[in-house]
Amino acid sequence: MAKMIHSMIRVMDEARSLAFYKDAFGLEIAQRFDFETFSLIYLSNAESSFELELTVNKDRETPYELGNGYGHLAVSVEDVDAEHARLTALGHHPRKLVDFAPAGKVIARFFFIADPDGYEIEVLQRAGRYL
Repeated sequence: MAKMIHSMIRVMDEARSLAFYKDAFGLEIAQRFDFETFSLIYLSNAESSFELELTVNKDRETPYELGNGYGHLAVSVEDVDAEHARLTALGHHPRKLVDFAPAGKVIARFFFIADPDGYEIEVLQRAGRYL
């Protein structure tokens, strides 16, 4: 059986991305590999063994095009309202909170936020299938 271990995104500004992921989700550097033309930086926290890999191409001068194939990363939190308020206070500009209730019953409460490179992240209330 396969085990999901990480997802990779390419970022322009290493310091800005590291600061965002630490502020927003408590992700710290678990390991990094520096090579002549690029670095691989693995981020994680105590909540999960799943990691986010940041790839920094050292000669990159223009922002990456995210295209129309990328969807989003998702994280769950104990109190989505408190996280929304905290991220707003930090100046990260989360979008509005949404109660997703397609059949009249709320099945998810969430908001989206974009990282410095424009990658979308869904922040869900920890409940139901989103534990």
